[in-house]
Amino acid sequence: MRIVLDTNVFVSGIFFGGPPGKILEAWRDARVRPVLSAEIFEEYRRVGVELNARYSYVDLEPFLALLGVHAEFVEAPALNGPVASDPDDDKFLACAFAAGVPLIVSGDRHLLEQSGWRGIRVLKPRAFVDEYLRG
Repeated sequence: MRIVLDTNVFVSGIFFGGPPGKILEAWRDARVRPVLSAEIFEEYRRVGVELNARYSYVDLEPFLALLGVHAEFVEAPALNGPVASDPDDDKFLACAFAAGVPLIVSGDRHLLEQSGWRGIRVLKPRAFVDEYLRG
């Protein structure tokens, strides 16, 4: 299953486990395949650098390297206008739309409010795990 992961889910899965961690385990087990754009990848990298500056033991580089090999990258042109009330979130919608991915996993309320836009569902990590990764 191809999915777009919001940055908060990706980072939380690495450092805190819980439902986001289960999603990353499903990626490891080839049950899900992250789809991302260069813009999303750069946000992951930027957040990793910021976390490393505050917490020296935090290093996202190995995970970013894995994404480079085991994720699907797509060209995601900017949307024709803002969709989410936080324009920074539009890159996730643009990626899902450009790639034909029907699902974004996010805990961000601005993205959650856009669930259904162009047929794209936005689910919280727990809801995604419960609906797609049980069994």
